[in-house]
Amino acid sequence: MPEPKPGTEPGAEPGTDVRLLAAALRRDSADLNLYAQVLSAGLADSLPPGAVRVRRRRSLVERVAGREGAVVELDVALGEQRLALRTERGRVAGEVLHEVRGIVLSRRQVELDEWIDALARSLVKAAASNARARAAVERFLG
Repeated sequence: MPEPKPGTEPGAEPGTDVRLLAAALRRDSADLNLYAQVLSAGLADSLPPGAVRVRRRRSLVERVAGREGAVVELDVALGEQRLALRTERGRVAGEVLHEVRGIVLSRRQVELDEWIDALARSLVKAAASNARARAAVERFLG
């Protein structure tokens, strides 16, 4: 019999999955460029096609060397929520948007911690009904 995932045991406190996922998502956030690279790769590989958009900046040296370049923008669309993370000169700017059929109804600037919490909540909510989102959650928790 397989062991239950952390936070999914009978009697587990509501929101435990969200807290565990948020902690896992925060792991490497000290180095923003590395964090954006790891997060974008993990999400792009696990979520449905088109749910994750990544914009990179490549210097001439990176192009010649065949490297992808630094992530400057990460955009994750899960249902009606879109989460955008941008890096500029070592600073990170997070944004949480409520979007319906391509129309942005609300937009809120947030700090990195709040952005990570919003991403964790959105991933857990999407995981309840989507196998690829569930795989993304398991990838970050495992």
